[in-house]
Amino acid sequence: MYRERLVATEVHSDSARRLQYLLINYHDFRQRKASHPLLEDTFRVADWQAERLKLTHQDLYQHPGYHTGLEFLLTDLYAPSTMTRRDDNIDRVFPKMVKWLPDNLLDTFAGLVELNLITQQLDLDLTETLQRHGVPSQGLTNAQYCAAFRASPGLEQRHRQIALVAEVGQQLDHYVRNRTLGWLLSMTRGPAEMADLSDLHSFLHRGYTAFRKMEDVDALIERLVTREERVLDNILNRVPEPFNLPDDL
Repeated sequence: MYRERLVATEVHSDSARRLQYLLINYHDFRQRKASHPLLEDTFRVADWQAERLKLTHQDLYQHPGYHTGLEFLLTDLYAPSTMTRRDDNIDRVFPKMVKWLPDNLLDTFAGLVELNLITQQLDLDLTETLQRHGVPSQGLTNAQYCAAFRASPGLEQRHRQIALVAEVGQQLDHYVRNRTLGWLLSMTRGPAEMADLSDLHSFLHRGYTAFRKMEDVDALIERLVTREERVLDNILNRVPEPFNLPDDL
């Protein structure tokens, strides 16, 4: 919808160019995915994986100091079926973003876009692999999921996906410690609604609130990354119960 605006915007830094490149790729992918015959199946695969993440990290998910942040990660950052307006609005305000935001914030936005793009691409690859092997996305078992995971293209992107979780999480934690950001989000609620950006503003405010409530984000990210790297290795090495991790992880 806003591809021409993305392409036509002049950018003057590496950070802005990276964000522009990723937004164009993400825009094109979203258009292709929206008309894909397996669209609904990708949502079921995403839901399956979100539930798997909750089970793998159940102790962290139920921890009062981490629950809100992990819920934001799973429902807002990893919710491809509900964020179309948010993504369109990011495309729409891109010219203003590169004009007014510093490069470090543009880099953080770029990391979020890349994480969302890679995650949804991997979901689609996995869904197509399931379809090729005649495995329905409903009632998916661990064994069926792992077999399709190993047979899917882009396995090297799995490591990048995990690295981006750490990178973006640490950057977001840095920004929310600045109380000025919270004040700005409160002050801009009205103007955002007038500009039809309320969904984007709400997303930013939920993220700010979630990370402000979290305890020791560095420790949380380290545990998430360590566990997910172990799960990835377990799947690739055909460990019988790949999602069952030692208690000390």
